Order: sequence, then structure tokens, then C-alpha cells
Amino acid sequence: MKTYIKAILIIFLVLLADQCLKLWIKTNMYIGEEFHIIGNWFIIHFTENNGMAFGLELGGDYGKLALSLFRVIAVFGIGYVLHYVIQRKYHFGLIACVSMILAGALGNIIDSVFYGRLFGYENWLHGRVVDMFYFPIIDGFYPDWVPFWGGEQFVFFRPVFNLADAAISVGVITIFLFQKKFMVQKMIGDDTESADNHSIVTEETASREQ
Repeated sequence: MKTYIKAILIIFLVLLADQCLKLWIKTNMYIGEEFHIIGNWFIIHFTENNGMAFGLELGGDYGKLALSLFRVIAVFGIGYVLHYVIQRKYHFGLIACVSMILAGALGNIIDSVFYGRLFGYENWLHGRVVDMFYFPIIDGFYPDWVPFWGGEQFVFFRPVFNLADAAISVGVITIFLFQKKFMVQKMIGDDTESADNHSIVTEETASREQ
């Protein structure tokens, strides 16, 4: 039960921070407005997108509706995974990462499902996702000798994203980097539990023989 409470707390805090920031941006800035936090490297830039994380889009009204419905279904799937890893007593690092992924998915679902109606520009499930973090760390031009893109502008990192996107990315990347540690901890727990069960059975058998 304590693990469920911790997971819910992570989800709540990420979701609260994500939605508070989005609502502040939405109600205090206009589309395209920006202000610089750290020079030209870290910029708060208000934009909205109709699609997936980091400004990627699935075109058309039907594409938008399909994406919103997919997000809702995905949340139930991620929720089941979270329940599964908690029930199987996986390493808490894995549980925390899945909780962050679920919180991020929920954060963007709220935009997609409710923002269109809440702010009066679209129907349910057709809302636009609010993005604001922009990190154009490198801004220059490709050398002329580069095929296809020679002489064109190059910006790294170009996509504008939000806190929900960041939570999903951090969760996925952390699982990828520490998957061996997470799984080793799970197997150690299984081995310990098996050893304890074996010891109990052995003691019961010995007492019966006596």
C-alpha cells in the first residue's frame, strides 16, 4: 500500500506542476511570445500543437481525434503496467519511472480532451497541447558540402516541449539506462522470497517427522 501511495504522489506532483505551468502560460502569454531564461539557450516560448510530443503532429480532424483516443487507451495500458510492477514488487526506481510516464501521458491528455472546450476554440478531444520549453543550444548553418542540407539553418535542440513530455522522456530513458539494475533487484527479491518459502516448508516437514 505504501508503494501505491508513493506512485500516486509522484503522479500527482508531476501532473500538478505540468497543469499549473500550462494554465499560467495559456492565460498570461500569447502564441509566439517568449522570454529568455538563460540567454538564447533556454527560452520559454508559448506554442501549441495538435499532435504528439515535441510538436509532432498527426494531420486532420480525424487524426487529432484518433490520437486523443489513443492517448486515453494508452493511459489505461500504462496504468495496468504500473499496477503490475507494484504488485510484483519491482525495484522502486522502475515504479517511479512508470509513474512519471503515466503522469506525462495524463498531462497531455488533459490538454487534448479538455482545453478545446475549456478555452472555447474546439470540441472535446480536439484540444491543442501547450508547449513552452525551447533549448536552441546550437544555432548555425550546415556547411555547404553537406548533402541535401548544405547552407540551411541548423538548430539543436529545435522541438518545443512541455513538462509532461519531459516526464515521459526521463522515465523512458531512465528505464533504458538502468534496466539491468531494475531487473536484478527483482530477481534478488524473488530468490530471497523463494529461499524463505523453502525454509518454511523444510521446517514444517521436519516438525511433522518428529
